[in-house]
Amino acid sequence: MPLEKAFERGYYGEMVMFLRNMFEYALKSNDSLKFAVLTGCMHISKKSIFTGRNNLKVLSVVEVQFDECFGFTDGEVREMLEYYGFLSHYEEIKEWYDGYQFGNVEVYCPWDVINYCDALRVDSDAQPKNYWSNTSGNEAVRRFIQESDKAAVRRKVEKLVAGEIITKEIHHELTYKDMYASVDNLWSLLFTTGYLTQRGKPEGDSFRLAIPNMEIRKIFTAQIMDFFKEGIPKNGEAWKEFCEALKNGEPKRVEKLLGEYLKRTISICDTFVKKRMKENFYHGIILVETDDGEIGIVIELKYAEDGKMEAACQGALTQIEQKRYEEELLDEGVEHILKYGIAFYKKRCQVMLASYDESFL
Repeated sequence: MPLEKAFERGYYGEMVMFLRNMFEYALKSNDSLKFAVLTGCMHISKKSIFTGRNNLKVLSVVEVQFDECFGFTDGEVREMLEYYGFLSHYEEIKEWYDGYQFGNVEVYCPWDVINYCDALRVDSDAQPKNYWSNTSGNEAVRRFIQESDKAAVRRKVEKLVAGEIITKEIHHELTYKDMYASVDNLWSLLFTTGYLTQRGKPEGDSFRLAIPNMEIRKIFTAQIMDFFKEGIPKNGEAWKEFCEALKNGEPKRVEKLLGEYLKRTISICDTFVKKRMKENFYHGIILVETDDGEIGIVIELKYAEDGKMEAACQGALTQIEQKRYEEELLDEGVEHILKYGIAFYKKRCQVMLASYDESFL
């Protein structure tokens, strides 16, 4: 962490020198020290801060030795939940906080399990949440998502978010100066810092990587959405054209523009989560009022789980009518309402517009 902050804030060289001198006296010239244990999330090159230390033993997340010591095993989590009377929360805790592989053992993040159990002690209806994000700035994921303008990286991100496994070469010894130098180094950084974990045994430096659990997936999707929001001002003309098509009641034009954007951006449709959670992400009602207050737009979004987008669009329009979503706009004095049903399936979309009076356009 000190090296990471120093790198981000421009005093990396000074921090390296400080740590070298500290370790020189604390680890090498200390007659009172028999042995020392240093922990960290990155396997820093010995040349950077350990000059003069020639008897280091480095144990990475790949090593079998002490593999159970880096997190809670499944048996330990069950025992903890049973002790506190929270065994009914086992499945959600496993989905959110399990999935890390150290050596040959799959472990839970202990920080998250402890914090969630503490929350349950106060509120038995407490929901799982991301406790880890408060301990990290998630800079590695942000930098990685920014590389997604490259098609090859974008496809890899989509596979990971969908719960799939990808194979990449991992470099264990990196300096902070090198970690953002290339996208290849970013893969190694994401692995060593816990945003990705291994599946099965590596073959040399080739690792099968996956997002470990729901908590980390949420970090990825949050960064993807932030990247999406940052990109809107950069695509001002396209966004303006899209909004005009919506306002003018042009569903085919809306569909074309939205489809073009989906091809260029990261898809976060996934098989990683349960169907109901996927629907929660893609399904939503959006109410829009034009600046002049004359036209209101109701948009119902659906994810076509079976790929049948026309049926999903039709279902969206039916739901708008049944739920009378336009009432809120009507109460505001908006008389002309456009109702859109939009369905998504992977990188494709379909847009339908309910019948309306064209005379006001």
